[in-house]
Amino acid sequence: MSIWSIDAQTVTHSIQLAVAPVFFLTAVAGMIGSVAGRLARIIDRARKLEEALRMPSEDHELIARNLTELHFLRERGRLANVAIGLLTLCGVCIGLTIVLLFVGEAYGVSGQRYAVLSFLVGVVAFVSALCCFLWETIMATRILDFHMLSQAKAAVRHVDYEVKSE
Repeated sequence: MSIWSIDAQTVTHSIQLAVAPVFFLTAVAGMIGSVAGRLARIIDRARKLEEALRMPSEDHELIARNLTELHFLRERGRLANVAIGLLTLCGVCIGLTIVLLFVGEAYGVSGQRYAVLSFLVGVVAFVSALCCFLWETIMATRILDFHMLSQAKAAVRHVDYEVKSE
């Protein structure tokens, strides 16, 4: 069967069938951009901490905090890299699904089982990437030192109390 012997209705139906997963590809591209942005910020912060650690310092508490944060940044970076890899795998699988559906519909090639398999692998990769993204965002907030914030608020309250009592 020649490509030129396909009627317009078959082409239209093939395109309609293949367009639905394209919306999924748009979501995947958006997620890759989001995770890549977070990875860039992780890298920038890690470089800043490494630079601070190279400077001689007698503040052992600051050095310990910087090393702890650097460890968390390394783990967050790994999670972001895994998420980007999973999202890329998802994009490849969804792209393959589109090709298989279009070719199957246009040329009558029986590839629906492969299309279903590639779509399911893509969905599993996407959900796994979302789990990595969630865990990375949880790790980002775990390093925050809210104890220092509480101390600052207590100091402000103490100053306000002293000003009012005068």
